[in-house]
Amino acid sequence: MKKLLKWGVGLGAFALVVVAVLNGWVVASTRQRIISNYQNLPDSSVVLVLGTSSKLMGGTPNPYFEDRIQTAAKLYRLGKAKAFLLSGDNRTKYYNEPVEMRKALIKAGVPAEMITLDFAGLRTLDSMVRCKEIFGQNKVVIVTQPFHLYRAIFIGEYYQMDVVAWRTEARIDGTIKVEIRECFARAKAVLDLYVLKTAPRHLGAREGLAV
Repeated sequence: MKKLLKWGVGLGAFALVVVAVLNGWVVASTRQRIISNYQNLPDSSVVLVLGTSSKLMGGTPNPYFEDRIQTAAKLYRLGKAKAFLLSGDNRTKYYNEPVEMRKALIKAGVPAEMITLDFAGLRTLDSMVRCKEIFGQNKVVIVTQPFHLYRAIFIGEYYQMDVVAWRTEARIDGTIKVEIRECFARAKAVLDLYVLKTAPRHLGAREGLAV
């Protein structure tokens, strides 16, 4: 038992070191793509908004959802966006991230005709690959929380996309629980891309943007 415990502790420590190294790679290789001054963003950009639930488990508004919507709407008001691609989960008729994002963006002042929905953005990897392969967009500005941006950009760069993100002062970071979960998600993203060669769950025919 002691020997097994020793091996277990050793494997656990090794796994944590691997996770830490992979996280360092993801963050270090993408941080230059996160822009703090909006004036340095490209004009007339396609803005890719990554999906999340509009409500928390208790039914209260999800601050991450609200933050993404307000950031995207601000890009429109600043004249930096020519179109929006809203990519999220659409698992049931009662849970539809793209539709909720569309409602919120229109309420925030974004014209409906600028918005295209991607209903098969089940994971970040799916959203990034479908943005390029299905919607034909190789150059986008990503909107999500800071802790999530590194992974999204990393996946985009793997697929040779020209991706940047805008980090505003109003953007919220994750809780400790969310940050820890994201650390493992970054490590899994590396494995998905370089080892497992994971593909999106759904591809299909090419589609155009609304504008």
